[in-house]
Amino acid sequence: HGAREGRGRPRREREREGEGERRRRTRHRRGLSRYRIAYRVSLVCFVFFFFEEKEMLSLWRGGLREVVERAAVCAQTKRLFSSSSASEKLKESYPVIDHQYDAIVVGAGGAGLRAAFGLSSAGFNTACITKLFPTRSHTVAAQGGINAALANMTEDDWRWHAYDTIKGSDWLGDQDAIQYMCREAPNAVIELENAGLPFSRTEDGKIYQRAFGGQSLDFGKGGQAYRCACAADRTGHAMLHTLYGQSMKHDTKFFVEYFALDLIMDNGECKGVMALCMEDGTLHRFQAHQTILATGGYGRAWFSATSAHTCTGDGGAMAARAGIPLQDLEFVQFHPTGIYGSGCLLPEGRRGG
Repeated sequence: HGAREGRGRPRREREREGEGERRRRTRHRRGLSRYRIAYRVSLVCFVFFFFEEKEMLSLWRGGLREVVERAAVCAQTKRLFSSSSASEKLKESYPVIDHQYDAIVVGAGGAGLRAAFGLSSAGFNTACITKLFPTRSHTVAAQGGINAALANMTEDDWRWHAYDTIKGSDWLGDQDAIQYMCREAPNAVIELENAGLPFSRTEDGKIYQRAFGGQSLDFGKGGQAYRCACAADRTGHAMLHTLYGQSMKHDTKFFVEYFALDLIMDNGECKGVMALCMEDGTLHRFQAHQTILATGGYGRAWFSATSAHTCTGDGGAMAARAGIPLQDLEFVQFHPTGIYGSGCLLPEGRRGG
């Protein structure tokens, strides 16, 4: 029994020694494997970056080759289309429809329709280009009315109106233009009345005028003025229908849902407008002696605005592309009260006006 124990003791020791050796070999192999992995990774990275650099170089060479090839193709195309036959083929593929008028008005809001109506009634062959149906222009959103010193409700004077306007512009407005506007405002309202605009009436039949903020008598010393001539609370709506009807009466040619693209310029002089028919995609070249831009503002440049989504400053953009200088672009008309985010307008009465 003791002999078996003596013989078993060295076996256990040998087993322990063998186990330790196996552990050392395992650790050694693991260390070698780590080195091998690191070596392989570094080799892969080297190969990758080497070929990546070569690939980038080849791409650069290919890009340069592509630029040269494109230049050659452009030169060949230019030579090809310089011939009359190729030019005729191009015209057949992309036809441009020509129009000739005495005057072109771009935009069919209050200003554009009044210009078209005035030109047509004076005997000029006039066309009006509009991306919307005229009665859907943004003038329809004007509810309150038109300021004019008619003195139908209280004593009034165009000079008091001019003072209020200049003061309301924080003394930055063009005072010559303001004086002209305020002096001619009563005549403009009478013209609209004669054209058929259904102004609200007083009991004795005069045009009704309401009070609004910023209106005063006697240069701000005489109290509240009643200066705003209105057609209920739909003055802009009534104005558009009136002016559109008068323009049609005097044979103004309307191109509805035509998008004005650019002005036609010749040595710094405007000769007309290029427009796109949004119904069929055809291009139209309008040539005229006079071109009037009445395309409205660019209120939709801002995230939240009470302007319609069509107020995108098309006329100003066309003028800028044509090299025509623009003025006072930092002054943007906006309504001071509205619902943030939705752009819904809150009328002046909601703020105590």
